[in-house]
Amino acid sequence: MNTPFSTSRDIPLGPAGAFASVGSTKPAVRAAGVRLAVRDLTMCYENGHTALRSLNLSVSAGEMVVVLGSNGSGKSTFMKCVVGLNRPTAGSVKVAGRDLATLSGEALREARLPLALISQNANLVKRRSVLANVCCGALGRHRTLMSAFGRLPRDEIEPAMSYLDEVGLLHLARQRAGTLSGGQAQRVAVARALAQRPDVLLADEPVASLDPEAADEVMRLLRRLATEDGLAVVCVLHQPELAARYADRLVGLRSGLLEFDRQASDVSSQQIAGLYLAEAS
Repeated sequence: MNTPFSTSRDIPLGPAGAFASVGSTKPAVRAAGVRLAVRDLTMCYENGHTALRSLNLSVSAGEMVVVLGSNGSGKSTFMKCVVGLNRPTAGSVKVAGRDLATLSGEALREARLPLALISQNANLVKRRSVLANVCCGALGRHRTLMSAFGRLPRDEIEPAMSYLDEVGLLHLARQRAGTLSGGQAQRVAVARALAQRPDVLLADEPVASLDPEAADEVMRLLRRLATEDGLAVVCVLHQPELAARYADRLVGLRSGLLEFDRQASDVSSQQIAGLYLAEAS
């Protein structure tokens, strides 16, 4: 029986030559403007600890912002508030004009569709193919009984292939995800995030577990997605040298407070070092 759905466990890819025309498929460049607007964001936990204090931050399409700070500075709390895992004590987190801080349940799920998150670990399903893992990024747009069992409309397969081409891994589409190197796995995670068709790409320490060469590879990819595809990219890093090399703007957090938000070329090494030395004193 013909069906418009395919299972992500066994996606029919056709002959190897079927990939030849995919390289010409490029995501549309997004319109300019603010994509993420955080205003007066404050997060106080039940134990009395204030992790964020009146944080303000805007990120526009085509911009790559890197957030720096020592452990406990508020970076992880900031990310959790943006994606809706934490409900902030005060303030707003607006994506596409909707305030995620005021939403819950299905309304929150729908409002955060323009957001995609890449974590420190790629979290791929190792026994599935690379392409199947990328296709899973589209599940949020298909809330049906079929998608609940991991099945997707066939028209999601070609875009998933184009996202793999975007990250330079189209030739590995058939390969099991468990056979990839760390850098390759993280690039597949980026392709999976792109399958969500986001306006804002959040990367939470995406290169922490990678060697220097693989880390540079992933950072170059994130930089290109901002510059060429118009994504608003927000990246939390523990590597100031990578931040200075790839970011448009650097944001420094210390004890939940915004220390600086400036063009990367305007931030000195002493200012960056101060984020960590001050916490240690």
